[in-house]
Amino acid sequence: MTEKVYVEILQSIYHIIEEDGLVAGDKIPSERELSERLKVGRSSVREALRSLEFLGLIETRRGEGTYLKKFGEHQFIQLLGMFILQEKKANADLVETKQLIEQLGLTLACERRTKEQLNELKAMIDQHSIDYETFFQWVFQVGNNYLLERIWRVLSDFFQLHHDTRLFPLAFYQQMHIVLEKQQLPDALKLLTENTATPLYRLPKEGTPFA
Repeated sequence: MTEKVYVEILQSIYHIIEEDGLVAGDKIPSERELSERLKVGRSSVREALRSLEFLGLIETRRGEGTYLKKFGEHQFIQLLGMFILQEKKANADLVETKQLIEQLGLTLACERRTKEQLNELKAMIDQHSIDYETFFQWVFQVGNNYLLERIWRVLSDFFQLHHDTRLFPLAFYQQMHIVLEKQQLPDALKLLTENTATPLYRLPKEGTPFA
């Protein structure tokens, strides 16, 4: 079975679950019924169901059938990633949207950071215990917008399915601490976009140079 056919079967099973209004704890159609509804071989359906079971999305109860399980956020992200990130356009949109959300988070962090929070950032930098993910976890915590943070976490999980983690030099975090301490938002945004692959933000003319 080719990867394209495999993905199509997974998508079709997902649509059947959605159309039938099934929720966690409900029994899903049998292997034979799925095979008939999808008009594919039972071996192909069996392989797709095994993948869903491996992801923790369904469970097989001997003598009873197969049931939908409650699944964690990370597994859900992996499943959606298989469906959504098949298209190059969707992948490009993901990268662009993630960058825009990070810029917005940085804007809020620059406005709302406290002295204590800046000290926390400085400590992570001095201890060399900071990286791209931990920095933005700090950014969104400081920005104090829970919804924005949740959106970023979902986008970040999608991103990590198909991309390597960004590695910024320690100097990036050191400079970022300086401009955030001085609340120099244009410089913070410029520093971010200069270190990412696709600059999306134009620095205002009144931007000041880094200290």
